[in-house]
Amino acid sequence: MKQHYVERDIGEILLSEEEIKARVAELGRQISRDYEGKEVVAVCILRGCFIFFSDLMRQISIPVAIEFMSVSSYGGGAQSSGSVKINYDMQNDIAGKHVLIVEDIIDSGNTLSHLTEMLRSRDPASIEICALLNKPDRRVVDVPVKYVGFDIPDEFVVGYGLDYNSLYRNYRNIGILKREVYEKE
Repeated sequence: MKQHYVERDIGEILLSEEEIKARVAELGRQISRDYEGKEVVAVCILRGCFIFFSDLMRQISIPVAIEFMSVSSYGGGAQSSGSVKINYDMQNDIAGKHVLIVEDIIDSGNTLSHLTEMLRSRDPASIEICALLNKPDRRVVDVPVKYVGFDIPDEFVVGYGLDYNSLYRNYRNIGILKREVYEKE
């Protein structure tokens, strides 16, 4: 049987499908408790977050409105470009509502700092952040993250929605991509 391209390109599995599933369920329970009785809008930051967001929303047991935004800061590379661009904005008003930004990974913090500042100008009741992955060693801008799935080392990771050049999103685990894959010219 031919080796799947993802397995060939992954140096190490960082988080298994089972570990991810268990932690997402815990996050869903915690968010449900914390937001009980509040008008909540969960904002999925596309594209890397779509799988995590979908799984998380199914674990939340309270009413929650869903919105989507597309924000980019990476371009096609492995490092953040430092500039943030809103590619697609949410469609509904968030004034007076409790906003939960759901992100796949927090690296430098630049993107989320810019995004939360922009959303605060829309007068929500509150803004909190939920991130599946957090790279504290890469932080340049301090952003308060209320819900963190996993703190991870400073490695380039893919899978469970995270990509490199639009590939690997369909990998069920989160793995460390081999350097030779993203450093080749």
